[in-house]
Amino acid sequence: MMKNNNIFVRNMLLQIFHQMKRHPALIPLFGCIGMGMTMAVAYVGRLALFHPDVCWDKSNPEPFNKYGPNVQYKFFTPTTDYSQLKKEGPDF
Repeated sequence: MMKNNNIFVRNMLLQIFHQMKRHPALIPLFGCIGMGMTMAVAYVGRLALFHPDVCWDKSNPEPFNKYGPNVQYKFFTPTTDYSQLKKEGPDF
């Protein structure tokens, strides 16, 4: 079963390379699609690993409560200095 799968993948890759040799104008298209797929996977990985709403640890279901007001949640905020913010709400 595994051998048939490897042969299928090999034949598909060979077919793609033959098409790229015959039609060199498709090379930028494949490059842009590959770059877009890579960026989409990287963005989803960034959201899964660093977003405060995602909880991977079952023992601490609300890890965002331990963060203070000076933690930067947003990716880019040029107008806010997070190091000088003060806490406005109660402690939980």
